[in-house]
Amino acid sequence: MTTGADKSRVLVVDDEPQITRVLRTVLTSQGYQVQTAPEGQSALSSFTEWRPELVITDLMMPRMDGVELCRRIRAMSSVPIIVLSVKGEELTKVEALDSGADDYVTKPFGIDELLARVRAALRRSGAETSMASFEVGGFRIDFDDRRVHIGDREVRLTPKEFELFVYMARHPSRVITHRALLEAVWGEASQEQPEYLRVFMGQLRKKLEPDPSSPRYLVTEPWVGYRFNPGG
Repeated sequence: MTTGADKSRVLVVDDEPQITRVLRTVLTSQGYQVQTAPEGQSALSSFTEWRPELVITDLMMPRMDGVELCRRIRAMSSVPIIVLSVKGEELTKVEALDSGADDYVTKPFGIDELLARVRAALRRSGAETSMASFEVGGFRIDFDDRRVHIGDREVRLTPKEFELFVYMARHPSRVITHRALLEAVWGEASQEQPEYLRVFMGQLRKKLEPDPSSPRYLVTEPWVGYRFNPGG
């Protein structure tokens, strides 16, 4: 039986051959096309030639690490990126998210968890909507090219930034709890990973706020969550 995964291209980057072998076997068995690379430099070459629809990368690798790989990929593409990290690399994980990664899975990880993250990332990046655009306050959200316009200015967001902003824009002027945002954008498994919100909200403010240090639109509700004020 074929699945929706058929023909989806996944690039796996890790310097541990055992992990790349396992991931290739598992992902291929689920209908994905898979290429592997042992470090970031060769992964970049594979990325530009093969154009995968999802990248799974380790963080600690020789020559070019996962953080720099995320940064290089994000400079030319909005393809979803999932990073793999070992427990205790919290600062590095935050740095990876800040460099453009969309999600991370901590080693050792369960295959079912990773596959769920892969499906969710591909589903979100390829999700279709009946609306071509959506306007709220001075913002226009274009779903076809997944970009946001503020007046005449176009802002390009990463997939996760886009999902986070769209969720908030669909609930204007309401306080949205940390838990609700985490579940809506990253799923139930993200409840113990609040750094997601801190990093991505900071990135959104840099791109959307006139003064990110004094936000008018994406406002913090201390100890509770965030509120989107469309009128500023």
